[in-house]
Amino acid sequence: MFSSRFSITLRSVLLFSLLGAITWAQITLTGCHIHEGQEICFLPGGAETTISSSTSTPTPTPTSPASATAETTGTVQTTAITDCHQHDTTQYCVKGNGEEVQVLATATGSEALPTAYNGCHSHGSAMFCLRPDGAEVEVLCSTEEVASTEQESSAESEDGENCHFHAGVEHCVGGSAAATCERKDRDYNVKLRIGLLFVILFTSAIGVYAPIFMARVLKTNGTGIVFTIVKQFGTGVIIATALIHLATHASLMFGNSCLGELKYEATTTAIMMAGAFIAFLIDFTGHRLAHWRQQSTIERQTASISSQDNSREEAAVKGHRTSTLAHLSHHHDINNVGTTHANDGFSIFILEAGIIFHSLLIGITLVVAGDSVFITLFIVIVFHQMFEGLALGARIAVIDGLHTIKYIILPMAFTLVTPTGMAIGIGVINKFNGNDPSTIVALGTLDALSAGILTWIGFVSMWAHDWMYGELRNAELTKTLIALVSLMGGMALMGLLGKWA
Repeated sequence: MFSSRFSITLRSVLLFSLLGAITWAQITLTGCHIHEGQEICFLPGGAETTISSSTSTPTPTPTSPASATAETTGTVQTTAITDCHQHDTTQYCVKGNGEEVQVLATATGSEALPTAYNGCHSHGSAMFCLRPDGAEVEVLCSTEEVASTEQESSAESEDGENCHFHAGVEHCVGGSAAATCERKDRDYNVKLRIGLLFVILFTSAIGVYAPIFMARVLKTNGTGIVFTIVKQFGTGVIIATALIHLATHASLMFGNSCLGELKYEATTTAIMMAGAFIAFLIDFTGHRLAHWRQQSTIERQTASISSQDNSREEAAVKGHRTSTLAHLSHHHDINNVGTTHANDGFSIFILEAGIIFHSLLIGITLVVAGDSVFITLFIVIVFHQMFEGLALGARIAVIDGLHTIKYIILPMAFTLVTPTGMAIGIGVINKFNGNDPSTIVALGTLDALSAGILTWIGFVSMWAHDWMYGELRNAELTKTLIALVSLMGGMALMGLLGKWA
């Protein structure tokens, strides 16, 4: 009896063991793939199982992509995505919960992309599924995530590389993008540029004519407190323009990698020195010529007086000589004043020449900047033209005589030069390449030359002339402090504009 029961029990154990082995042998593993040197498969419930390379692996039964269904577990874990379709060149599929996801898959050769993927699993926070050939593809979980990823990528690009324009050439710092010397195609709103050309024309006219008409209305000789403020502000503007704008731009031009390595590293400052010397030479020559003409006039007057009739009475002759000496002294004082005015006149011509050189470049390079920065650059140039116009107009206003030149030619030349440059720029907008070596040399040379000219005029004819030898030499304390604040204000504001232009 006992033997019979033991036999039945042993038979039952063996039967259950055999059934368990058969059941294990019939478990189907899907989505097998290699990840970091290990073979990973999915159990029927969707859980991952790692199969050692030394363990005999049951042959997985592949799931046909055409009949794959999106299964989800209790934790809403997608094991397959179906209904794959194209939006332009991007493939999208549908998860088990109906959510549309983007698949980062690329077609190989003439083979179309699969219409379904199975074996979906996670690596960290990223989701991956398997192609029919077992290759992994990444799945972006939602369209919002795709947009977020693109925005983050764009933000990283912008944060990593800071690009702005100097003299029409895009200057980038930071980032790892390879530099190129080829012309870049940009978006150009030509109609907007044509319209804003007239805004620059109007702004330049206001800046340069305002001090001239103010001097005429107030009937001032340029020594009043209002004119002192305008003149000293203008002096600061000219000095900041020379050093912060022009000298910096020239250095960037000659430091451009597209130009190659310069054999002479001091090219920028050498051209600046040449510009300062040219300005000095013209200023000095003009002063000497004016002095020579005045001396000739005095000598002719002296000879004419000496040839007068000596037969007059001694007392009358003596009295006449006394009157003549006073007359000559009076003329000498007038001529000395005239010499100063003539010298100022030459300085104004040189100042305007330096301004015209770089204002023409400003107009050209403003319009060839891309639409992405054009409006910002335009606003900066508007203030730039206004400040420079005030600086030039304040000096023109105090020149005696030269009415045609004073009221028409000099201010009109400044008013028209930047719009003329803009018109030229619009004409070459689709051909301009700021990284072309010949363009770099031309822009750099003119910038450095203008910087040298304005450096001489700003420091010598304006700053030193007013403070060391002119009206501010012995001015009262209040006027001196106001002039000093105005000078620093011009430097600071024009220096601030150098951040963008």
